Amino acid sequence: MEQRKLGTQGLVVSAQGLGCMGMSEFYGQSDEAESIATINRAIDLGVTLLDTADMYGPFTNEELLGRAIRGRRSQVVLATKFGILRTSDPTSRGVCGRPDYVLTSCDSSLKRLGVDHIDLYYQHRVDPDVPIEETMGAMADLVTAGKVRYLGLSEAKPAIIRRAHAVHPVTALQSEYSLWTRDPEDEVLPTLRELGIGLVAYSPLGRGFLTGQIKSFDDFAADDYRRNSPRFQGENFTKNLELVERVRAIAARKEITAGQLALAWVLAQGNDIVPIPGTKRRKYLEENIAATTVSISESELAEIDAALPKGVASGDRYPAAMMGLLNR
Repeated sequence: MEQRKLGTQGLVVSAQGLGCMGMSEFYGQSDEAESIATINRAIDLGVTLLDTADMYGPFTNEELLGRAIRGRRSQVVLATKFGILRTSDPTSRGVCGRPDYVLTSCDSSLKRLGVDHIDLYYQHRVDPDVPIEETMGAMADLVTAGKVRYLGLSEAKPAIIRRAHAVHPVTALQSEYSLWTRDPEDEVLPTLRELGIGLVAYSPLGRGFLTGQIKSFDDFAADDYRRNSPRFQGENFTKNLELVERVRAIAARKEITAGQLALAWVLAQGNDIVPIPGTKRRKYLEENIAATTVSISESELAEIDAALPKGVASGDRYPAAMMGLLNR
């Protein structure tokens, strides 16, 4: 698989990574055996970047990933995150960026993953009550201690990215980026490119919606968190379904799936961008990876842009409480 540089500090990863979140939570019933088989199949196919976070599960996704890569640690670039606090309320989210919390969170993640270092460690969401210089200073201490190799942020605004980067080089920003979430193009991507920071694009398939597999709200399991997401509700769902049909039509002419077109589009936006589509099944993993061989011409990019212009999706990408944690 093609390799891409994330940042300018030396981190090189596969052009497409694997998001592991849904293997443990948020997208219906889990299947540990199939999830572990999917992770190992990804490694066999050349995927090196594996993404998790302490809050997925919570905590159990790191343990799952740790079990999956046992004996294969040297073949993967392991990314995890700290900073989102969970409660018994599934819609509630808090954040913490205190230096002491950063250090204890890292030690806990290392233990759950069963490794002696984390390759890429992200602050999952910015804590507005703790200066980013303090949080980043603690993260830099982890690099000095050999517990972490590279540092990242997630869903941070340009001013925060600049301040963090002044403390210690930021290797990657992880933010949502896809055909129906193009917000980073306005200010974030130009900032990253000025500073030499890579973009790791999560939800490049629009939480599965851009694959065309979701036809009805009833397709979601009772515990699927997308039931609470504005983009998947009511009139928004209907309008967004029309967008997917546009993607499907273009993909059909190229004899690929809608999901493959959506991933190929993200890959075509720059060699400094690495999408991390999530899946818990080998079948969909293999379909996603095939997108790395799809080329899109300039005329096709223009056609896609006309069919799905920036800002075209209906509804916010998260419930209100979670939207408040973005771009801080």
